[in-house]
Amino acid sequence: MNIYALLVEDDLDLAASLIDYLELEGITCDHAANGTHGLQLARESHYDVIVLDVMLPKLDGLGLCASLRRDGLDVPVLMITARDSLDDKIEGFESGTDDYLVKPFALRELLLRVQALAKRRSGQPRRYVIEDLEVDPENHQAVRGGKSIELSPKEWALLEYMVKVSPHVALREEIQRAVWGEALPDSNSLKVHMHNLRRKVDKPFSFPLIKTIPGVGFVIKGSREV
Repeated sequence: MNIYALLVEDDLDLAASLIDYLELEGITCDHAANGTHGLQLARESHYDVIVLDVMLPKLDGLGLCASLRRDGLDVPVLMITARDSLDDKIEGFESGTDDYLVKPFALRELLLRVQALAKRRSGQPRRYVIEDLEVDPENHQAVRGGKSIELSPKEWALLEYMVKVSPHVALREEIQRAVWGEALPDSNSLKVHMHNLRRKVDKPFSFPLIKTIPGVGFVIKGSREV
């Protein structure tokens, strides 16, 4: 299993040690030394797990994690900190973290927690917001421009998968596996369901959110995203 991780840590010596160790174990790491840069990288790239210090310049770890969850990003977050009181941990979990590791810690424990988190997506995000579209998986609701959108089960599955991977392209084969599982549909089914989804999500509104990437798949993203 290839794991792609983001480490947000302002202690450069510690960051270098952690990256060296994780990469020796086959985990590819990006690094940000402050919260603002970390948030930018998390929004621009797809990570399997984020390892996040609490005390960061520009934007602290709690604020960064809360911003990710407001964006609807479901990447698992491991928060690392020297603050070990119960109140500190509660504050971390309320901001949207999935796991908590207190400094100093053994590198082996960090590795095991990263590997465990990378096998799942976070249960923390409650909704995804793209322009005027809001998708709430927990309550199975989709709203655009304040108007509720009624979707069939397959249309809902398509929309939910695309907003989860947004702003990245949802590959045609990945969509089929996510929506139909091993029982892959005939060649026309995806086209028909996508047409119906666009008719409900895009057609009544002033601009489309769902775009076709010819020969590749589909992407749902805001009009200002490139």
